[in-house]
Amino acid sequence: MATFLRLRHLGATAAAVAVLSGGSYAALRDPSVAANDRGGPALDAFRRKIADPSAIVPSRAVQESALIGASSDNPLDILVIGGGATGSGVALDAATRGLRVGLVEREDFSSGTSSRSTKLIHGGVRYLEKAVFNLDYGQLKLVFHALEERKQIIENAPHLCHALPCMTPCFSWFEAVYYWMGLKLYDLVAGPRLLHLSRYYSAQESVELFPTLARKGKDRNLKGTVVYYDGQMNDSRLNVGLACTAALAGAAVLNHAEVISFLKDEASERIIGAHIRDNLSGREFDTYAKVVVNAAGPFCDSVRKLADKDAKPMICPSSGVHIVLPDYYSPEGMGLIVPKTKDGRVVFMLPWLGRTVAGTTDSNTTITLLPEPHEDEIEFILDAISDYLNVKVRRIDVLSAWSGIRPLATDPRAKNTESISRDHVVCEEYPGLVTITGGKWTTYRSMAEDAVDTAIKSGNLSTANECLTYNLRLIGGEGWDPAFFTVLAQQYVRMKTTYSGEVVPGVMDTAVAKHLSRAYGTVAEKVAVIAQNENLGKRLAHGYPFLEAEVAYCARHEYCESAVDFIARRSRLAFLDTDAAGRALPRIIQILAAEHKWDKSRQKQEEQKAKEFLKTFKSSKNAQFHDGKHNK
Repeated sequence: MATFLRLRHLGATAAAVAVLSGGSYAALRDPSVAANDRGGPALDAFRRKIADPSAIVPSRAVQESALIGASSDNPLDILVIGGGATGSGVALDAATRGLRVGLVEREDFSSGTSSRSTKLIHGGVRYLEKAVFNLDYGQLKLVFHALEERKQIIENAPHLCHALPCMTPCFSWFEAVYYWMGLKLYDLVAGPRLLHLSRYYSAQESVELFPTLARKGKDRNLKGTVVYYDGQMNDSRLNVGLACTAALAGAAVLNHAEVISFLKDEASERIIGAHIRDNLSGREFDTYAKVVVNAAGPFCDSVRKLADKDAKPMICPSSGVHIVLPDYYSPEGMGLIVPKTKDGRVVFMLPWLGRTVAGTTDSNTTITLLPEPHEDEIEFILDAISDYLNVKVRRIDVLSAWSGIRPLATDPRAKNTESISRDHVVCEEYPGLVTITGGKWTTYRSMAEDAVDTAIKSGNLSTANECLTYNLRLIGGEGWDPAFFTVLAQQYVRMKTTYSGEVVPGVMDTAVAKHLSRAYGTVAEKVAVIAQNENLGKRLAHGYPFLEAEVAYCARHEYCESAVDFIARRSRLAFLDTDAAGRALPRIIQILAAEHKWDKSRQKQEEQKAKEFLKTFKSSKNAQFHDGKHNK
């Protein structure tokens, strides 16, 4: 009877959503979307500027000078604190509205939560289920909105994002019907923003598509699977792309620069700027702004306390741990979603950049700059996926493991983080300081739009046009298509310097060409030119497509200022294979030293910092083993 009622409930909700989709779907969309559909001449101008092959981001020195030049007599319109997805999105949104914008980031763009995500761009299947069974219209509206933004991210950064089929195993006919109906409802909610239709596969078809999927488990047999589609991204490269696109649009973005204190108007007590320290040079300076936007993610409470030391916390930090396994754990182009683990959570296993990423946990944590995964969390993920695979799941296969802190907006009545809404909060508690927190990667663009709208009201700012980011492609995205890698493969060679000093030509093989195309989009040709003309065509690590030329390119054009910036955020080597990243370090530091004129002392310091950073990624090599079932 309970089963019948659940299916009946789901069917009734589907019918209701169908009415909404057919009739008042627009009512569930963000009201600003209609305006965003029309960019006009302003949008065309920014598109040309960003897509210009000769366009180069201003140097870091130029960006710092722009911030120093923002005086009390000639302030910025908006100063953004935080260079994650939301902060970089705010800078891009504000700059394309014709505002004068600055951004400072204490570490590097995407150094925090934004580089440590599940790599999914999703509407939230789990939140849809809660919306259905709790009859929560607010949650349903969130899913509608996230699905809208999901499609837009993929369109605006097609080289860094793509649709990914995800398989849900069913071990009873009830599960098969329940998940089929639920995921059809997910399709329905997506409406015109649908990626691809979900469908059911028999057990035989499923194991052909996913060979490591177990047909038999503990007292159960696989009946079939339901495959649905969500988006996948290279998160930190998308974030760096946002920051660089904002720079091309006119924003002064500066990484490794920290806000020490706020500047306040003596009469009104309004915040009118910030005292900033360049963490690379040690130089300190004041930057004035009409409005400051706090987009510091998990650290937004510490920024708020600079304005008011008695500010009550807004953040309920939640730890999300992920592990990376060899490619044979999952087939290329098909993910696996385990809807219900032993404690009721969802676990993903997804192909990502030639490896398999599995996660995630969702538990309370403390806020720290370099969060580390606990061994029991890694064990939990290994345990959860082992129940669904016919391959032996081993701790020694873990190539990398990391923890990210989700900055969930606090509901004081909620006791566990899973019941807290992933919606975002925008507020101005202190005059001149707008804080944006909560939300998720998928909705970064609309979060940024809300923050800029609030900042405009706060500072009574004059804009040249409305928000343009809905239809604005990021750097490398305009004119890119999946076959672009063939241009690189056919027109360029990789000139490599051997250990004896001899320069020899090498082919631009398909693996490298595809990697460059996917990582850099249409600007990949600039990387290929460096590989060919500057003899930097050698791979940095055996088995991975990352080239020496990328280090030079990122130092020149992507504000890559440290070895960690490269191994973690410009390439993803630290996330894919911690040991391989360690082996590549000496050559990476050597190239960066040539680009940035580092002395021996700085090079040694970079090596030490990078090694300490890599220790926080609990690969099998640096893990603290205990008597766990997956140790062999």
